[in-house]
Parts: sequence; structure tokens; C-alpha cells
Amino acid sequence: MNINEIAKLAQVSRATVSRYLNNGYVSQEKREAIRRVIEETGYRPSSTAQTLRTRKTRLVGVVLPKINSDSVSRMVAGISQVLSEKGYQIVLANTANNLEEELKYLSFFRERHVDGVILVATMFTRRHKELLKEYQVPLVILGQQLSGYPCVYHDDYNASRELTAILARQGREFGYLGVTDRDVAAGLNRRRGFEAGLKESHKRWDPACSREVTFSVEEGRQGMRELLEKNPQLDSVFCATDNIAIGALIYLKEAGKRVPEDIQLVGTGDGLTGRVISPPITTVHFYYKTSGIEAAQMLCEMLETEKPVRREIKMGYEILVRDSVREKRVSQQ
Repeated sequence: MNINEIAKLAQVSRATVSRYLNNGYVSQEKREAIRRVIEETGYRPSSTAQTLRTRKTRLVGVVLPKINSDSVSRMVAGISQVLSEKGYQIVLANTANNLEEELKYLSFFRERHVDGVILVATMFTRRHKELLKEYQVPLVILGQQLSGYPCVYHDDYNASRELTAILARQGREFGYLGVTDRDVAAGLNRRRGFEAGLKESHKRWDPACSREVTFSVEEGRQGMRELLEKNPQLDSVFCATDNIAIGALIYLKEAGKRVPEDIQLVGTGDGLTGRVISPPITTVHFYYKTSGIEAAQMLCEMLETEKPVRREIKMGYEILVRDSVREKRVSQQ
């Protein structure tokens, strides 16, 4: 079965079948006739021939920092939903938070002529910026803001500021468990939001009562142990992610501390485990799946119009007050 035979069976021209296969304009009547013939015959166009003819591979590379992350999986779900509807296939590249791997995969996708790339970013080094400056493949950044590039990112600063205000209403001695400031979104902006929330609440904080950890539960556990050793009077802890907060909660239970009566905790991300652990974690819900949808739609706009896009989208958030804090008032934005 070939394109000429499809045209004959559908009683349309060969050019009409070609336009149909390449997403060009075809009247609804002829489109339905072609679709019916293709379904009945099981015809599959040659991807190689289509690539040679259109210079399009219908492939999109997605660079991920951590494939087993709840937030990343929600982003990928949104990305996949849009791209599959548009007829694209996605190729996932898991970097395991290795910056060298991230740079390698960005170069790999450029050399393999994917139609576009979505970079779920964590941090931008000088080498990243140099590579992106010369990048010829349409690219959208997801999860971080980078001036001059199309991106979809979250309002980490204001979400953390508002979350800290809830801690501050019932807290006196504060601790912070966060990730590196090189990660502008989850690190720098969340820490700055925490500091701003305390300042606006007229609460003092000793910056020495903080620890830099990774995203893991175990590091949250170890970080919480070190904070309590630093300040045994600690009664309120801000954790930059839900995983860190879960680790902190595990240690507090081991140490015989009650949450929230003795120490209240907050996290960020609204992951499943944080909802079902006891007590459930007060947190920020970011619209991760929607952000993936927005990033994919932005990339498709670039691919379909073949025009550069420099739009930035800052997503909203919702504060979810649960039993890990002493206050039970729900706040939203």
C-alpha cells in the first residue's frame, strides 16, 4: 500500500493525501474519506520519507533532572498530553541532576535534529548559557526563569513568603532546610521568600539555623537532626521541598517530638507522600501538569509558525494548610 493507492481508494488526488499526511489543509469531507481508507488498510507512512520531504522528525526532546520526581512526572504528563495530540513523539533524557549529563543531552538533541526541546531546568551555569546562546533548535525552558528565552516557571518567592507567614503566626524559633542557591527557583527564590515572610511578620531568625541539603528524604532527616542540635528550642521549620519535610518529620518522630505541638513543619510541592503521611504536610501546590501543558503549547507555537517566541509565563499556586502546623486556616492565591 502506498500513497497513490490511498488516493485512488479515497477518490482524491495524490496531493490531497500528501497534505493530509503532513497536516496541511484538506476539506472535512476528503479528510474523513482518507482517514477511513487509512484505518481500513492499516497504512503507515514512512517516517524516513516524511523527514526527507518535510525536514521534520516529529520528535521532541525533553531533558529531565530526575525521572522519579513527583513534580517532574506531572510536568511530563502535561507535555505528553499536548505533544501527542499534535502528532509528536517525545524522547526523555534523565540527567539524574548531573549538569554534565544535561549539557550532553542538549548537544545530543541538537545533533540528532529533533524538531524542538523542552528543558526542565534546575540551574544555569556559564556553559549552559553559552550553549543556549548558540542553540538553533526551538527550545522552551520549564521550571526556571531565564531572561531572553521562552520559559514557564513557578512563583517560588511569593509562595514561600506566604507559607512562612503561616509558620510565623504560631512560631518563635525558626529553622530552614533548603537546597543550593545555584538552583534559583527551588533554592534561592524559596529561601528569599522565607526570609521576606519572617521580616514582614516581624520575626527574627538566626541564619546559622539553616542547612543546605539535597532533595532526598534522608538528607531532610539528617538536616533536621543538625538543626535541633544547633537550636534545641526550635519550634518551626521551613523545608524547601516536601521530600525534605518528610525526612524532617521522620527524624522528629524518632526524637520523640510531636508535630505540630512541639515543632511545626511546612514543605513545598504537594506530593502524594506528603498528603498521606501523618500528620500530612502543609505545603504549596504548584500547577506542575498545567505548566507542562503551557510549555508544550509554547513549543508547538514555535514549531508551527517557525517564528521565535520570547514569552515568559509565571504560574500561580495554592497554599494547602494541613496538620503539620498549628494554624488550620486555608489560604489561596
